[in-house]
Amino acid sequence: MKMASSVLVTALIAALCLPAFSAQAQTASPILQRLDANNDGAVSRNEIVAASAKLFARLDVNGDGVIDEDETEWLRDAIMDRATAMQARLGNQMRRLDASGDGKVSRDEFRDRRLFFDLADRDGDGKLSDPEFLVIRGFMVGR
Repeated sequence: MKMASSVLVTALIAALCLPAFSAQAQTASPILQRLDANNDGAVSRNEIVAASAKLFARLDVNGDGVIDEDETEWLRDAIMDRATAMQARLGNQMRRLDASGDGKVSRDEFRDRRLFFDLADRDGDGKLSDPEFLVIRGFMVGR
């Protein structure tokens, strides 16, 4: 569990700091990639309509055809719960990075931690392929 938490937070930090790992990731945002249901490299009006309908269905928790105040409050609570969990993970990771125990993470302490990369590089080739990166990204976002 301790190692998994460390990997998750390290993955978050790395995802925010490292450049994209594929040509496709460099040219299309992850949101556009998710909207592009037929993977043709573009998002059509129909794909936007379908994504909008899917989002509405997810937000209409009780399925009554409207998003009411209770559902909005539920969504707010879910977002806050996730943010609180991420804050806790980040705090734990920062404590783990602080090898000297002085309450601060020096540049050297930060640079010395490459657990994320070493775990993600399954084939040991010194590079992260799309599938390797997506596995770690899945752990990071809980999918």
